[in-house]
Amino acid sequence: MDFNKIQNTFTKKRQENKILAGTKKKDKDAFIQAYDLYVDQIFRFVYFKVGNREEANDLTSIVFLKTWNYIQDSSVEDFKTLKSLLYKIARTSIIDYYRKNSNFNKVALENKEGEPVDIKDEKQDIARQAEINSDFGIIEQKLKELKDEYREIIVLKFIDELSIKEIAAVLDKPKNNVRVLLHRALKALRELMDNPDGK
Repeated sequence: MDFNKIQNTFTKKRQENKILAGTKKKDKDAFIQAYDLYVDQIFRFVYFKVGNREEANDLTSIVFLKTWNYIQDSSVEDFKTLKSLLYKIARTSIIDYYRKNSNFNKVALENKEGEPVDIKDEKQDIARQAEINSDFGIIEQKLKELKDEYREIIVLKFIDELSIKEIAAVLDKPKNNVRVLLHRALKALRELMDNPDGK
């Protein structure tokens, strides 16, 4: 049993609960802490959806601004975690972005030279990163072939590491529906992985 990992999980959970309690009281400092804690995750989620770093930066700023405005105007009681509220607002902001621009570009996970973009998560350990990197190129390619809702739920669960409960809040779906959708998404991804040539 890895006690450091357990201790880190409890510390992070305590920090998240403290920040949520502060934001419920409309405390600006608590919201700044929330920004520091979640900005990288929200940026990564947005970037995977829009595929453009500048647009993702702008949208991430909009997400946090909308979240602060929501906290000022509404009750946060509907959300068990601030994280799920942020992802919910991020998701609707992305939908609004696509409606406004109506040029549904595919997510480009490569730069202008065609090289893969490296999106680092400093919280991952080296062994885990090495394991992920071994198949990441294939998975990254196959993710592009999945339909949007499958790609989205896989990113939320395995890249952004949201719980089923948090994903349910983000997608406005019951937890059982999220589990079924995740199962179908993984099955579709597995089928694509098993048939790399599409045969």
